[in-house]
Amino acid sequence: MQATALAIPDVIVLSPKKHGDERGFFSEVFRESLFRENGVGPRFVQDNHSFSSQRGVVRALHFQAPPMAQGKLVRVVRGAIWDVAVDIRVGSPTYGQHVSAEISANAWNQIWVPAGFAHGFCTLTDECEVLYKTTSEYAPDLEGGILWNDPALGIDWPVSPADATLSARDTRWPTIDKLQSPFVWQDAH
Repeated sequence: MQATALAIPDVIVLSPKKHGDERGFFSEVFRESLFRENGVGPRFVQDNHSFSSQRGVVRALHFQAPPMAQGKLVRVVRGAIWDVAVDIRVGSPTYGQHVSAEISANAWNQIWVPAGFAHGFCTLTDECEVLYKTTSEYAPDLEGGILWNDPALGIDWPVSPADATLSARDTRWPTIDKLQSPFVWQDAH
């Protein structure tokens, strides 16, 4: 498995190997020891499955606060997404900055987004299915978010605001300048 750190090195794109023949393919998409060696973890406790029927669906930018903060391991089993992670760790040298990557069934890649980041994605295809593992169980009273198209974030989404399909909730999150982030950066060095 190839692991590639993005510009904010805590966010990692992982590319599992696929072994195929005339019957189809086999791929090991998760092995705890290998993932820990590459900075992914600690451990996963919940799996989620998202389906979006059309291109331009935006599900963003979400986080879950401590003590139930969630790291997410995201992969696409049908279609493609533009995945975004925004650093919301107060004191981090990359606070308010984001990284993004295309994650797709064709590329057979996945992305690790640790706790302390607001996460979201935009579907690049119709009929898109996303699976993701989380490091904490869902706790609705600890949900938070940032407005997906906050100009201060400078995210170049692959869909215009007029063409994006969002939930009502995702249109009401605060901008990053109004966010009272529950995360504090701790330098591991």
